[in-house]
Amino acid sequence: MSSPTKPKILLLGKIEHPASQAAFQSLSSLATIIHPTSTSPSSFLTECRSGSFSGILAVYRTFDSVSITGRIAGPVVSALASTGCRFIAHNGAGYDQISIPECTANGIQVSNVPGVVDAATADTALFLLLGALRMFNAPLQSLRVGEWRGKEQRLGRDPEGKVLGVLGMGGIGSEVARRAGGLGMRVWYHNRRRVGEGREGGAEYKGFEELLGGVDVLSVNVPLNPSTRHLISTPQFEMMKTGVVIVNTARGPIIDEAALVAALDSGKVASAGLDVYEEEPKVHPGLVANPHVMLLPHMGTSTYETQEKMELHVVENVRSALEKGELVSLVPEQRGGG
Repeated sequence: MSSPTKPKILLLGKIEHPASQAAFQSLSSLATIIHPTSTSPSSFLTECRSGSFSGILAVYRTFDSVSITGRIAGPVVSALASTGCRFIAHNGAGYDQISIPECTANGIQVSNVPGVVDAATADTALFLLLGALRMFNAPLQSLRVGEWRGKEQRLGRDPEGKVLGVLGMGGIGSEVARRAGGLGMRVWYHNRRRVGEGREGGAEYKGFEELLGGVDVLSVNVPLNPSTRHLISTPQFEMMKTGVVIVNTARGPIIDEAALVAALDSGKVASAGLDVYEEEPKVHPGLVANPHVMLLPHMGTSTYETQEKMELHVVENVRSALEKGELVSLVPEQRGGG
């Protein structure tokens, strides 16, 4: 009597850390691990439709694999579903690269990596907050070209006593708020719904427009979805104090970059600290040219410890899919929380 055929796992992207690699390879006792040969979205779709991926049960995907697959939406979702795929384990907290409604309609469950990324991303936000508030970027650049503090030093401001507005009081937003409290900042926040008092940590809940109008620094921490795209644009900048500081470690398209550049040029926004951009890896030239904007190339989770934990969490999602037929950290929309 022949043994049953093993299911397959499709690995999209690289697993970087030795412990994670070993954990992933251990799944070979449960499933056959396969890799795509395609190098572009068009060739990936062709490969999906060719029958090469037949028998896939689960996909492990990285953020960077979007360069090979394109967004997991439309025909890509349909093609994956036709292979037998029922689970996508995504390595990242944000999952805007994946159309959850289309996956749900095609019987594909999706997981992300919540919680693990919170501290590292909040640390990045704090770095950008301090750098932008203290106007550190211009002298940093001047020093590297042989000018001590630059031709025109612009004084920054102290964080103590300033009001920080946290837009999105989830795991990352809560960690940003906690760190800002240690700097002596008052913290306001806005969320779809008020969080429990035990999670507020002294932060004050405000309506969206009240928050925008009263803060000295705005930290953007909401997920990207159709309702948050360009959530911050010209009308919202007009509500803010002159000289406000903007920090974004969430997703670039939440802020209208052209509107941000205009607000910076007019002085409405004094400075900004950004880790994410509307059209990554492209960065708006107006942001690059502005000496008072701190720029990072999407490095919020770029620590050894955090990325290893993220990879291990994704492996556990795949293992759970194989052994139990369910994911450990199903995205909120699919567990009724979206």
